[in-house]
Amino acid sequence: MLKKIVAVLLSSFTAAALAVPLGSQSVLVVEDGTGKVLLEKNSNVQVPIASLTKLMTAMVVLDSKPDMDAPISIDKTDVDMLKHSASRVPVGAKIARRDVLQLALMSSDNRAAASLARTYPGGPAAFKLAVNAKIKALGLTQTVIEEPTGLSPNNRSTATDLVKMATAASAYPDIRRITTDTKDVITIKGRQVEYHNTNRLVGAKGWDVGLSKTGYTEEAGRCLIMRFKSAGKHATLVLLNAKANSARLMDAFNIRRFIAGPAGEPKVMKASVTRHKKAAKSAKRHRRAT
Repeated sequence: MLKKIVAVLLSSFTAAALAVPLGSQSVLVVEDGTGKVLLEKNSNVQVPIASLTKLMTAMVVLDSKPDMDAPISIDKTDVDMLKHSASRVPVGAKIARRDVLQLALMSSDNRAAASLARTYPGGPAAFKLAVNAKIKALGLTQTVIEEPTGLSPNNRSTATDLVKMATAASAYPDIRRITTDTKDVITIKGRQVEYHNTNRLVGAKGWDVGLSKTGYTEEAGRCLIMRFKSAGKHATLVLLNAKANSARLMDAFNIRRFIAGPAGEPKVMKASVTRHKKAAKSAKRHRRAT
């Protein structure tokens, strides 16, 4: 009986995953273009996806071909009453839709994402129908998205489905550009406010990132979708339910080293993870869902 249990557990891991230390609950790394699985761990387990949801929100909004210069007024209904997450986007602010999309994707602002769904042609009900249609069109058989921010634990998917979603999102120039911006300055109520990418690997030394989105809620843990280039290889990475930001970062570095082979950079990895651990401690005082 014990042998059978062990066999079942091992069947959810690739041989490579056993050799690479991975702290995230679910992991999938796929070579772009060929679809070859490079690393896999629990890739078909359906779990909450937090703000990875916002990639779907962005695709559905852009598919509607809205006026990106049109102003959106942030409404009190956009305020997070589920997790009470913080936001630097005040109620009453009028912001161009393109900047609202920037806030939703780059700095993972929940009010911004909620306002995009609220102002979708036909309103939130039409937005949800469009999301379900997009899920079906992309062949995401294990994905459920009930709202645009990812705050709800009912927004669920698998690493396998999320690789498909990342591949689809990468076909949108706006999404690629926004999610790989390190920072941006946006005018809000006559004041210039600087916002930063929630993924500190974007723009970091040694990283060539083509698409990025982080996620965090208590139920989902620390999540990451990222397309990147390492040692001439292009790959898509999905990490779900890491218990800490440092664990998520360590997984990303270990995966990059694995893809790069013996020429990996352990010294850079150690220095970067140490820096991000310090940043995580500082951010604890201002924790919010991303």
